Amino acid sequence: MKNDPENIHASALVIDGHADTPQRFVDEAWNFSDPLGSGMLNLESARTGNLAAEFFAIWVEPKEWHGRFAHRTLQLLDGVYRQLKSHPDSMRLGLTPEDVVRAHRDKVFCVLLGIEGGHSIEANLGLLRMYYQLGVRYMTLTWSNSNEWADSSGDLDDTHISHHGGLSDFGRDVVREMNRLGMMIDVSHTADTTFWQVLQTTHAPVIASHSSARALTDSARNLTDEQLRAVATNDGVVMVNFYPAFIDAAWRDGWSSTKAERDALYAAKTKSYRDRGDPVPYDASMSADRQYYADFLKDKLPLAPLSALIDHIDHVAQVAGIDHVGLGSDFDGFPILPEGLQSAADLPKITAALLERGYHPGQLKKLLGGNLLRVFGAVQAKATIA
Repeated sequence: MKNDPENIHASALVIDGHADTPQRFVDEAWNFSDPLGSGMLNLESARTGNLAAEFFAIWVEPKEWHGRFAHRTLQLLDGVYRQLKSHPDSMRLGLTPEDVVRAHRDKVFCVLLGIEGGHSIEANLGLLRMYYQLGVRYMTLTWSNSNEWADSSGDLDDTHISHHGGLSDFGRDVVREMNRLGMMIDVSHTADTTFWQVLQTTHAPVIASHSSARALTDSARNLTDEQLRAVATNDGVVMVNFYPAFIDAAWRDGWSSTKAERDALYAAKTKSYRDRGDPVPYDASMSADRQYYADFLKDKLPLAPLSALIDHIDHVAQVAGIDHVGLGSDFDGFPILPEGLQSAADLPKITAALLERGYHPGQLKKLLGGNLLRVFGAVQAKATIA
């Protein structure tokens, strides 16, 4: 039937804006065709959920890899490329919107690349250009750490950090160079001052690859309604994050109240790495958080309801407009999904819930991937690279 949610979802080109899965390729020697294990995304779950394309986040933990940001960036990129080589018939690198469409037509999972955190370029435009040549098509200007040229929302209260009041002059050069290359500028994680200065500097649309609505959950990681409207005016797209702490205020408060206990468990799990002087893999903190929730918190803090995620998607669509909202799951970037979502296989539940809210098939296809595909093309169309 025309308005059957399964048919609507199955006929859409679904693109997710952000997943941290590359950490697993490198640190766990895990294969994308393996069973999920503790993860949220693999080939089987992508097929089941009709996920056609995913932006894999190349994220370098800034404390563990201090002084070796480019080294770790290249290590993670190599991890993705090794997966592509191992799965030539089922995975394909996408560099353009047309690549995504062709892969979808050929029933091949399309891998897209985004760098999460401008510290990866080590304040060097040459590295930015090299990453573009390696297939990177967006960069999140900051992660939770401010870098040499842009302020983050994650450390504004830290008096030991040197801040810039948003972007430095070099930071504006980064924005202009990304425009020139046709690389999407991602404003997730940025400080509000950085966000506004980016919009003053860019001549191309921007994205927020994994940010939700601050009006509903008061986190600096989320965007205000004023910012949502500004992204719409810029003809960009905001992709809503699935992390319960960003979509459910009560869950956020309950989870935050256990930080000391979780930190103690994390310290015990990472002692062997510390003793050897090795970087601690991200899964150490993830597994500590999952274990703590299962052992001590599950009965006291129920999973965030799926309706909370739908509320955020609906809010962004209502404030920014249906042409400026998308999905930015942050799969494999946090330990616990909302109720009803165990992996990418459950993406059709989002479509069904939005259909119940009154969204029609044409709107849903925009939200599920069409909007991101449009912005991807618009940014490349404005590139001036020779």
